[in-house]
Order: sequence, then C-alpha cells, then structure tokens
Amino acid sequence: MVIIILLINIVYVSFFTIRMILTLKGQRYLAAALSAVEVVIYVIGLGLVLDNLDQIQNLIAYAVGYAIGVIVGMKIEEKLALGYITANVITNAYDHDLPKALREQGYGVTNWAAHGLEGDRMALQILTPRKYELRLYETIKKIDPKAFIIAYEPKTIYGGFWVKSVKKGKLFHGSKNEV
Repeated sequence: MVIIILLINIVYVSFFTIRMILTLKGQRYLAAALSAVEVVIYVIGLGLVLDNLDQIQNLIAYAVGYAIGVIVGMKIEEKLALGYITANVITNAYDHDLPKALREQGYGVTNWAAHGLEGDRMALQILTPRKYELRLYETIKKIDPKAFIIAYEPKTIYGGFWVKSVKKGKLFHGSKNEV
C-alpha cells in the first residue's frame, strides 16, 4: 500500500507540475486534458490515504511522493524545454563574423554596436528554442569567454522570419553537434 501511494503521488504531482507549466506557456487545451488525468490520479491517491489514516506510513508515503513528484515534474519539464529563450549578449569586441556564424547555426540574431565603460562592444539579441539554450551559451563562450550574457523567456513573440521558420520545422534539424 505504501509503495502504491508513493508512486501515485509521484505521478500526480509530476502531472500537476507539467500542467502548471503548460498553463503558463499558453497551452490551454493540452493543460486541460492533462488536468483531467491528473484529478483522477489525485482522487485515487488521496482516497487510499484517507481510507487508511490510522497507518502513519501511508501519510508519510503521500508526503514523500509529493516531494519526489515536484522534482520529477521539474526534470520532465527541463527535458521538454518548452518555449523560447532570448539571450542578450555583450561581447568584448565588435566581431562581424559572430552574428553570421550564429545565424548559420539556426539562431535568430539581431546585433548592433554598443559602447561600454571600457570601450566599444557588440550587443546581440539572440532567440532560440529553450532546448538549444545551453548549446548557445557554449558556442558564445568558445568565441568570447568574457561575453556578458543575460537570458530570459519572452512572454510573446510575434512576427519575423525566424519564428515562422521554426514553427514550420525548417530550423535546428541538424545533429546536436551542428547547432
């Protein structure tokens, strides 16, 4: 009984975490469908605990399953890597080849000349699907180990050829080493 309660709660909370993330990402229909499954799992798990409240190990299994479910749900979301990341990058020198190299790898790049405390710089705004975020950072650090990077998730993206290409599946189809 303890193992069943533990596993049910891990699955329930993992679904809950993913549903919340889908809701925040605007995936309302998928989130709604997932919530229907989630509530069935929740009712079954809670019912097992409430039917056996006299056995403290069931309550402990419920609590531990909840905690593990949060971690599992977050790990699943990391693997799904839904959405996009925008990275604002400031490099030490203006390098005309850097934006071109990043574009050739499939990233959406806008660049301009910038001026910092210690002289001229290049500023780049780079858009990429979240699943390629770490690869983008590695690429930038290889080119300029001292680059300053700030990344965030844009709430809304509208227009532009790059977003249309990603939605049509035209970008990032190479192997993991190419991008």
